[in-house]
Amino acid sequence: MSKKNDIRLLRVNYLRGPNLWTYRPVLETWLDLGELEDWPSNRLPGCNERLTQWLPALVEHHCGVGERGGFLQRLEEGTWAGHVLEHVVIELLNLAGMPTAFGQTRSTSQRGVYRMVFRARDEQVARRALAHGHRLLMAAINDEPFDLAGAVADITEQVDRCYLGPSTAAIVAAATDRQIPHIRLNEGNLVQLGYGARQRRIWTAQTDRTSAIAQGIAGDKDLTKRLVAGCGVPVPEGRVVATPAEAWEAAQDIGLPVAVKPTDGNHGRGVMLDLRTQEEVEAAFPVAEQQGSEVLVERYIPGDEHRLLVVNGEVVAAARGETAWVTGDGRSTVRQLVDAQLNSDPRRGESEDHPLNRLVFEEDDVMLGEVTRQGLTPEAVPEAGRKVLIQRNGNLAIDCTDRVHPEVEHMAALAARIVGLDIAGIDLVAQDIGRPLHEQGGAIVEVNAGPGLLMHLKPAVGKPRPVGRAIVEALFPRDGEDPHAGRVPIVGIAGTRGTTRIARLVAWLAQLRGLRVGLACADGLYLDRRRLAAGDARRWDLAHRLLVNRNVEAAVFENDAGCVLRDGLAYDRCTVGVVTDMDGFEALAEFDVQTPEQMPKVLRTQIDVVLDDGVGVLNAGDERVAALGELCDGEVILYAADARTPALQAHRAKGARGGRVVFLQGGRPVLATGSAETRLAPLSPAVRGDMADDILLAAVAAGWALDIPPDLIIAGIETFDAHNAAP
Repeated sequence: MSKKNDIRLLRVNYLRGPNLWTYRPVLETWLDLGELEDWPSNRLPGCNERLTQWLPALVEHHCGVGERGGFLQRLEEGTWAGHVLEHVVIELLNLAGMPTAFGQTRSTSQRGVYRMVFRARDEQVARRALAHGHRLLMAAINDEPFDLAGAVADITEQVDRCYLGPSTAAIVAAATDRQIPHIRLNEGNLVQLGYGARQRRIWTAQTDRTSAIAQGIAGDKDLTKRLVAGCGVPVPEGRVVATPAEAWEAAQDIGLPVAVKPTDGNHGRGVMLDLRTQEEVEAAFPVAEQQGSEVLVERYIPGDEHRLLVVNGEVVAAARGETAWVTGDGRSTVRQLVDAQLNSDPRRGESEDHPLNRLVFEEDDVMLGEVTRQGLTPEAVPEAGRKVLIQRNGNLAIDCTDRVHPEVEHMAALAARIVGLDIAGIDLVAQDIGRPLHEQGGAIVEVNAGPGLLMHLKPAVGKPRPVGRAIVEALFPRDGEDPHAGRVPIVGIAGTRGTTRIARLVAWLAQLRGLRVGLACADGLYLDRRRLAAGDARRWDLAHRLLVNRNVEAAVFENDAGCVLRDGLAYDRCTVGVVTDMDGFEALAEFDVQTPEQMPKVLRTQIDVVLDDGVGVLNAGDERVAALGELCDGEVILYAADARTPALQAHRAKGARGGRVVFLQGGRPVLATGSAETRLAPLSPAVRGDMADDILLAAVAAGWALDIPPDLIIAGIETFDAHNAAP
């Protein structure tokens, strides 16, 4: 078979918000198969075999068949290269550690051109996977070599750069479980939970409630000890020293054995324990000095190190450290024993999937110091049967949450409260965490701000603890059972007929209700009546700014079909979704929208995202618009100028009480629920003469959906033009 020409990637577009395909971000690629349009997979000799050899897990792809092996069945029957590329990219993402299940490929009106999409949590990762998948598919088609391991490693590297850390990811996942939206604010771990004025921010396990003063106190171990000791919390006696000689002098005053540590270190770096001689104390000084600004000598507390996680004044998880030993065999060096007896444990590694760290002498001066104190070096060969201490208090990876004594919990919570931290990692040493500290001479040795959560999420021994959920519950308490914590009211308005004026009018009504309202429309970006940006703000990047703004208590977004097709909606869900019409297909040729019949599939997105206790507002005068009501998770309000409109009458008669509708009667808006009617005050002739019926009724219906009182709706419509003239 002759070599096939390359598939051309005509256009690659990242859809950040809810879109034509799904609620979630996707990478959309327009493909020109060229001559491969005439070569389905069952006509490409050896291609299927090469694909399954490189990517054996393709057998797990159900595809449209709906069962394991479904995609392989499609390959054998014959499917087109765009569809194959979709599955290749998805499998590369799976191999790289960013599991992806969603993808679709659809033909366009142009022969050989397809639109292929796949779920994409990060744009750069998705683009990298697409590039490698493209090369892999062409190599399979043309029987050429392909470096699969290199491709997966490259995508994995990009995944590692973009992924949230484990602590942040656990909190975000817990927020998602409660349907609290999140926005990543930088390339690191700064994340906004919720929208507008109801947002909270986290940075790993720190929140916008975490005091900078408290962080500063926690970073100074000596100051922390003095403060908590003054409130009755047991702490080891200690002193800050400036030289090795001072360290030995302090050790003699405190009484041996002692511990030497940096005053502001973390993760146990530079901490030497159970020091009993002048040589050991003075040797520990430079190790601690390298890891912090000052060195602290304190009384050594016998026992195991523990980490208690305190969230909002409660202990929610606890973990115990492990002591690492090796046993000599008379032949192997200490380094070889560490590799054979400790690092061989599959739980040890360098990634977040490993609860225990690999032990490497060159990376841990404390570990080297422990071996040196025993008269050995990493290259020494201990005699057979000799036990060698490698790490005195290693990874805090043994869950012991259920064993913590109530008095110990009280002391840990008290220490966090004294320092002033909403989330704190309390390090304490105790021989038995199930007994009060004072009974066993235990003590709290550190209070940490921004504690890591991985030890509680993936302990080496014991069960994981839902610490992310505990933090989310503290940030968004369930008092009153708010079904949509973190959300501000959002109104999305889609269509072409007067949508800019409707959006501005609805924003004005919400503002009269006493809310600070953000507005993104064709006239610009606004907060209340102050314009933040000129020009068309029906763009994802501009509109999204409202959701980040802490001053926004409600937001109104004007959308059209182009917004959905180009970027996706700026918000994940909305309180009120309005669709006015199905016009405008003529302007969408670049998206392969060629007929009016394609418009409902695009504009349904606005109704698909209405919350289950929200409201879809639809124009009953257009049967295609009214039909979208069947897709709405929430309630539906239909509007039409004529009360006799068939869709309006049918909706009004639904159910025992009837559906809500808005229409005109004698020039006055009427709000009706079943047979019950509320006639609003008559509007002035000037307003009636200036405002089209559809605009008026859409705004009235949206105001009603927002629970704005009828009198205020009329007052807002009457005063709108005087106060909201476009700049």
